[in-house]
Amino acid sequence: GAARGARPVPSRPAAAEPRARRPRLTGRAGVLVLVLVVLAVSYASSMRAFLEQREHLDDLQSTIAERQASIEELEREKRRWSDPAYVEQEARDRLGYVMPGEVPYVALDEDGNPIESQATLSDPTEVDRKEPEAWWTDAWGSVLAAGDPPRDNTVPSTTIDGSTDPKGNPQKENQGQ
Repeated sequence: GAARGARPVPSRPAAAEPRARRPRLTGRAGVLVLVLVVLAVSYASSMRAFLEQREHLDDLQSTIAERQASIEELEREKRRWSDPAYVEQEARDRLGYVMPGEVPYVALDEDGNPIESQATLSDPTEVDRKEPEAWWTDAWGSVLAAGDPPRDNTVPSTTIDGSTDPKGNPQKENQGQ
C-alpha cells in the first residue's frame, strides 16, 4: 500500500535520458541579489550624506570656538577700558595727552617727523645666541693675514685723487680727445 499523499516515483532508466542541468542563478537568487544591491546603494548614499553632515558639523563647531575666543578677547578689552589707569595710559600713548604740570617732549628724526613711540623690544628667546669669540682669535687672524698678503699683482695707487694709474704713471687728462 501506498501512503496517503505520497506520489508514486516513476521509474526511469539511468542511461536512457541525460539529466537536465539546473541554471546556477535561479529566479529567487536573482531577486535576492537585486534586493541586496538596492540596499547597498541606499545605505551608501545615506552614509555619504551622514559623512557630509558630520564634516559640516565639525566646521560649524570650529567656527563657534573661534568666535568664542574672539568674544572672550573683546570682553577682556572691555574690562581693561573700565580701569582708569589703562585709560590714562592709552590717552598718553595714542593721543599724546599729559597731566597738568608735566612737560611733554617729542623726539624727532632727521627729517623733523616724530619718532614712533610704539617701538618694541624683541623676545629674548628669538635673539640669535652666538657664542662670543675670545679677543685673541681676532688678533691671531690679523697676524696670519699680515704674514701672508694677497698676491693679486696690483700696485697700490700713489696718490689719493687717482691721477696716477696703478703702476704709478701720471694719467693724461684728455685721453679720448
